[in-house]
Amino acid sequence: MKSPRRRAPGLPHPQDKAQAVEEMFDEIAPRYDLLNRLLTFRLDTRWRRRAVAALGLTPGETVIDVACGTGDLCNELESAGLRPVGVDFSAGMLAAATTQAPLVRSDALRLGVRDASLDGATCGFALRNFTSLEPFFAELARVLRPGARIALLEVSEPANPLLRAGHQMYFGKVVPAVGSLLSSRAAYRYLPESVTYLPDAPVLLAQLADAGFRAVDRKLLSGGIAQLITATRSSWPDR
Repeated sequence: MKSPRRRAPGLPHPQDKAQAVEEMFDEIAPRYDLLNRLLTFRLDTRWRRRAVAALGLTPGETVIDVACGTGDLCNELESAGLRPVGVDFSAGMLAAATTQAPLVRSDALRLGVRDASLDGATCGFALRNFTSLEPFFAELARVLRPGARIALLEVSEPANPLLRAGHQMYFGKVVPAVGSLLSSRAAYRYLPESVTYLPDAPVLLAQLADAGFRAVDRKLLSGGIAQLITATRSSWPDR
């Protein structure tokens, strides 16, 4: 299996990443939702709806949304009759939240939740912002009951060469330009480039399996510009 892709020039070093990402999201929080809708042509709302549906949970069950940002996924979970709890380490994002769900400022690697106490977990477009994925997957496995479901949204790149070229042009040129006008050019240059932090798909799926998940699946969305990863928490003896 391949190792994580080479880090793009200008991205923060691993030892500086957590602080840099926190400061960046604090800065862009006031216009984060606006830019999401604008830059994805509102496809982000469809992707979140797809993620919540993929959980396949029963109304009333409790789901933790890790790196919840301003609470868009929490709102989608509530619309489906679920009970979300949002967690994020950016105080700026939590201050700009638009959800009524309970929110907690916490590190994704220390969720402060009892073992096997939750029915599901979501995470929207944040995997590439973590300093390491394996400890995060292990923490998810710890807090989820056997049989619980996860749905993780993340960016991707189309396999089709023409679509990939157009995608790279849009996210490499248009996104930073629009971001500089309405928010922060540095942040919206980081967001497209940070895809290089992600391991290749087979490695990522294997990490989930190693952490204690089964039925690990990956689906490409909207021509491959986004991906949805789902899995089920194994029973404890399978750890």
